[in-house]
Amino acid sequence: MSERLTLPVLPLREVVLFPGVSTPVGAGRPATLRAIEAALKSDSRLIFAVAQRENVDTVSPDVLYTTGTIAKISQIQRGLGGVQLLLHGERRGTALHYTDNGRYLEAVVHEVDDLPPLNAGDPAFVGLHREARERAAELGQKSGLPEDVVRQVLEEVSEPGRLADLVAGYLEIQPAERQGLLETLSVEDRLRRVLIHVQRQIGVLDAQEHIKSQVQEELGERQREMFLREQMKAIRKELGEGDEGTEVEDLRKRFEALDLPEAARKEVDRELSRLERASRDSMEAQVIRTYLETMAELPWNKRAEESLDLKRAAEILEQDHYGLKDVKDQVLEFLAVRQLRQRSPDPVAQGNDDDKQARGQVLLFVGPPGVGKTSIAKSIARAMGRPYVRISLGGARDEADIRGHRRTYVGAMPGRIIQGMKQAGAKNPVFLLDELDKLGVSFQGDPAAALLEVLGRALRPVGSAVCRDRELHAEHPGPPARPPGDGDLRGLHRARKARDREALPGSATAARERSDAGAVHGHGRRAERDHHELHP
Repeated sequence: MSERLTLPVLPLREVVLFPGVSTPVGAGRPATLRAIEAALKSDSRLIFAVAQRENVDTVSPDVLYTTGTIAKISQIQRGLGGVQLLLHGERRGTALHYTDNGRYLEAVVHEVDDLPPLNAGDPAFVGLHREARERAAELGQKSGLPEDVVRQVLEEVSEPGRLADLVAGYLEIQPAERQGLLETLSVEDRLRRVLIHVQRQIGVLDAQEHIKSQVQEELGERQREMFLREQMKAIRKELGEGDEGTEVEDLRKRFEALDLPEAARKEVDRELSRLERASRDSMEAQVIRTYLETMAELPWNKRAEESLDLKRAAEILEQDHYGLKDVKDQVLEFLAVRQLRQRSPDPVAQGNDDDKQARGQVLLFVGPPGVGKTSIAKSIARAMGRPYVRISLGGARDEADIRGHRRTYVGAMPGRIIQGMKQAGAKNPVFLLDELDKLGVSFQGDPAAALLEVLGRALRPVGSAVCRDRELHAEHPGPPARPPGDGDLRGLHRARKARDREALPGSATAARERSDAGAVHGHGRRAERDHHELHP
């Protein structure tokens, strides 16, 4: 029959001590220190180490488990805040009852023996014992312990019960699960539960190792990339190309601040990558740099605030011009129609697609030199509160002036339309196409036909109101469905000038049919009214 012992109680917080295992324990509570002193005064130096159910400072019998370990104090080290003990578990014990003697807790402990298997030679039990031993050795090696140390420790333990306690003492599991293993008296059941925990911890370590290898591989790639970039910087510095990376980064930051359409963003990113790889002084780098700088300076989403006040518009026209009543009436009529379209209370506007959109229109002013065609266009821009851009088409013989040059040329530049939008700083300026009747035709193409395409697209339904520029291979402000290289012309107002209606080129004559034509026969500016007047 097992012996009953009366021992001081050592409450353990978040720690479970197993028989055959040595564990360092810190103690600092007064009652615990007195219990340790009582154990040290005895010849056996035994103490009952039992875990707490709850992590509390004031210990009572209600917060202590009944199953614990009869331990021997092997070493003690005193300090200012308490003592450090090295406990060695001797055997299991069950507290029959706890007693508070006024100084510390005592327990009447009954020693508990393991329940051996019914048949120790059963192949199932032998296989379980062997598997637990092998998995324990694998866990020790994966945890970083030397292989010879793990083998030596396991060889010193031959009994299955002691092996289960030894392995359980080093498992990283919750205190409640440790206590459950301590309370399991059946050797076979305890060995099987320990094996399950070992297998689970091996799986965790394998997953951790896999994640670690992936992180190391990724860090290795990044370090390699960083090393190569540093080498590239050093090489560029030796070649006098140290500012190239700064220039590319500046361009990249400028584009990040812009709200580009998806197609334009892809084109810009592709060209930035090409610029990084190209030599600074190469012809290709110059072409790419010019293209990117032009793209960055365009007003992608900048629109001028439009002011459609007919009374103020009439005052501006009256201030800037004397006479020209028919022309002023036609301009005011144009502004009034646009104001009605913008302020229409109907959720669904009437008419076709052109009528449903308050888009830009084309006004054609025809008259002799000096009668006020240009000044009327300026007055329209001032009345609408929009930027004013003038493009002189006199003598233009190359359609590249309208549509832009192909980027295969070193000095490729965008067309006059895109340049005008860049100059205006907004994508809805008032354009004046001056000297329309002076367009020429040569072997380099027909600029009037290219201009017809620009103006014709502006008067078509919304999906076609775009202008393709050869130098800009990116979608300039417009719906995402548009192909790259298009500029949105829906918000532009175009005023065209010609001295002789019959002298318009053939292609421009076709565009004339789509515009509102007004004849300007005479003009007198307010500043010059006292000096002269021009009459029809």
